[in-house]
Amino acid sequence: MKIGIVGLPNVGKSTLFNSITKAGAECANYPFCTIEPNVGVVAVPDERLEKLAEIYKPQKVTNAVVEFVDIAGLVKGASKGEGLGNKFLSHIREVDSIIQVVRCFENSNIVHVDGSIDPIRDIETINLELILADLETIEKRLEKARKLLKADKKYQSEIDILEKVKQVLNSGKCARTIDYNEEEKELLKDSFLLTLKPVLYVANVSENELGHEDNNENVLKVKEYAQAENAEVIPLCVKIEEELSTLEKNEKQEMLEALELEESGLDKLIKASYKLLGLISFLTAGEPEVRAWTIKNGTKAPQAAGKIHTDIERGFIRAEVISFTDFMDSGGSMVTAKEKGLIRSEGKDYIMKDGDIVLFRFNV
Repeated sequence: MKIGIVGLPNVGKSTLFNSITKAGAECANYPFCTIEPNVGVVAVPDERLEKLAEIYKPQKVTNAVVEFVDIAGLVKGASKGEGLGNKFLSHIREVDSIIQVVRCFENSNIVHVDGSIDPIRDIETINLELILADLETIEKRLEKARKLLKADKKYQSEIDILEKVKQVLNSGKCARTIDYNEEEKELLKDSFLLTLKPVLYVANVSENELGHEDNNENVLKVKEYAQAENAEVIPLCVKIEEELSTLEKNEKQEMLEALELEESGLDKLIKASYKLLGLISFLTAGEPEVRAWTIKNGTKAPQAAGKIHTDIERGFIRAEVISFTDFMDSGGSMVTAKEKGLIRSEGKDYIMKDGDIVLFRFNV
């Protein structure tokens, strides 16, 4: 599962990527510094694993991970091949969701590609290019579906939803703003629409504004815009996050305390990105390893077991489950939890919950 980091040139996109992955992608004050996408795999911060590690003293702790892709900066006309438009669009097609970095700070030393700071204009510049690309995709799909309709009336449903999406795109809105039913979701599943991908906005603020983002008119505008499409906004200062990413754990904690922050903006961002992908984690704990296993929200117990090993899914009998909260409320003791009746025996239809601590029983 990949998340693409996008934005206009010089908004802090590659610096954010560097901070997240410490991958050292080239970063400079000129457009198109990023051409080929850089990729970084990042551990998802999880305090639950740290607490389980304190109890079990395992040989190994394994976090869930998210893959981030730093995609080339976009300019007006990308849908027609301007700048690195075609590459930009092809790279976005390959990711599952999007983080859009928006500049919300003034700095005369850092050139904005449009000459002034206006986050809504920046968002709409990117969205317009994605909308234009999607309209082209929709037209091709409609042309094909109309031809097939002559032989099979089932294609009428596809034409209906494509026309519905086309109308919304023509109004300047993204495909993700539509409330789809299950049939429509299924019909659009393989549509490769760029504006259907879930999005998370990062409002990049200055060091002085960190912790006081609600006083920043630009951040408030981004939040209002995002609310209309049920998207989340995370304000952070990319420059400070870059500095935090170079520090050791204790130094990082000291700096966070000095800034009066409970956690770094990057930790919030990585967790939100994981959620954006529709992912949750179930946990396994023991002396050899404490581990978070990544599954899609809605996964049933046997398929979750298959993440560990296909043999466990094939021979699945039951899952012995306790929530992380119940486990900690039992003093971190499975014996106490069992005495309290908090360990449940779940069958094949059980839908896994985030933070479930699980022991799978299976036949070899």
